[in-house]
Amino acid sequence: MVAVSSWLRSPCPALVIDASGAVHSMNDAAKSLFPQRIAPHWRHGETVSVAERSYAVHRADNEDGSATWWLLDETDLLLERERAALLTRMSGALMMSLNPERCMTVVAELAAAHLADEVLVIAPPSVDGHPVTRCRRGEPPTYELRHVDVEAVAGLSEVLRGFPPVPSQWIDPAVAPEWLARDVSSIVVTPLPGHGVPAGALILMRRGERFSEGEEAFARLFASRAGVAISAASLFTQQAVITERLTRDLLPPALRRYEHVELAGRYRASGDTEHVGGDFYDVHELPDDQLFVVLGDVCGKGLDAAAQTGKVRTAVHALLQVVTDHDKMLHALNQALLTTDESRFITTVVGTVRPVDEGLHVTLTSGGHLPPLIVRASGAVEVAATKGTLVGILPRIVTATDEVVLAPGDSCLLYTDGITEACGGPLGDEEFGEDRLRRALTGCGGMPAEALVEHVHMLASHWIGGGAHDDMAVLAITAPRRRTS
Repeated sequence: MVAVSSWLRSPCPALVIDASGAVHSMNDAAKSLFPQRIAPHWRHGETVSVAERSYAVHRADNEDGSATWWLLDETDLLLERERAALLTRMSGALMMSLNPERCMTVVAELAAAHLADEVLVIAPPSVDGHPVTRCRRGEPPTYELRHVDVEAVAGLSEVLRGFPPVPSQWIDPAVAPEWLARDVSSIVVTPLPGHGVPAGALILMRRGERFSEGEEAFARLFASRAGVAISAASLFTQQAVITERLTRDLLPPALRRYEHVELAGRYRASGDTEHVGGDFYDVHELPDDQLFVVLGDVCGKGLDAAAQTGKVRTAVHALLQVVTDHDKMLHALNQALLTTDESRFITTVVGTVRPVDEGLHVTLTSGGHLPPLIVRASGAVEVAATKGTLVGILPRIVTATDEVVLAPGDSCLLYTDGITEACGGPLGDEEFGEDRLRRALTGCGGMPAEALVEHVHMLASHWIGGGAHDDMAVLAITAPRRRTS
């Protein structure tokens, strides 16, 4: 038999089974697990459950034919592995959404399923109150905005402030406000740490046994990951709102309807995933039913060009308060761009539209831009006699102004070089070109403004197919046909 040694005093349970399969001896740790000397039927390396704990069984053969069976307690290790796997699954579920409300809902559902009988997730307050998600185990979560008296819940105000860092706070259910909990035996408030700012509070409640220290520690680990997910969703939403508002201000405006003139525009940025770029158009109202129109192209593309576009549009709007003469306007804009750091030059064409008995009187002036095209109701296409130098690159610019009269059914088409320089066609390497555009417009006589810009936009889009392209902008000014009685 195995000699008596230190194995008898080992905290690790051990049993000696003789060659006949009977229990020969046990150490003290094994006796507490097996009060009756019943020979177990184990296999080397398997995991067995004894007294609600998990043990890995290892066999060591002795010289006399007996075997010593060692039981290594792996309960805590298995629990940690299970919790680590659970945290991994939870993290995956949390990162699936970048919507703060949805993210709070996922946090509440996961916590109710694995941590507590009832869960509240409370985010920092907004103008309309605290976002609050509540979930009871086995029930769907609810979300609401409510004004929470955070001082009525011990530790909640500190947790929502996030500084100084605070540990989990235990709350006596007897003094908890009615809106928080009913008929619970244990409440713990855990911080949800975010990206530099608190993401909120996780409140866990149980109706039976209290939380153990290990469960509380696990809850803090879960809360740290949940806070990061909620914070990321909130930051993404904030950035999306800011981007949407800035983009809305950088995009060409929706054009109003006027009694004496039809206006229509189309815009397409160079990148399929971008909404803004360097092309722009605007329409401003002047006294006596006149309109001031401007279309232009900032050097470059993408966000940098869009930022410059915003500056140019703002400058034009400001200058119109003091000057409407085209030459003076373009010279003032040239000086503004020359004195602005990191500015880009632009090409632009401006026009003043005035109703007259014959239809519309349109005055056009170019600052280095492509000349507008006049599409007569008959189908004839004329090129406006405008020319000029680039704006924002030379100390002085030279401009030339043309005046045209649009009879009912006639249109004036302003466009950027993204249309004529659109590269595509049968072989994918040919520019659409000014001549092809003019020929296409001969079939557009008498078209309403909306139909005209849509037609030009579609021609260019079909020409480039799926290829790369520059920003494209089109603006049509049309003299409405007179109604016959």
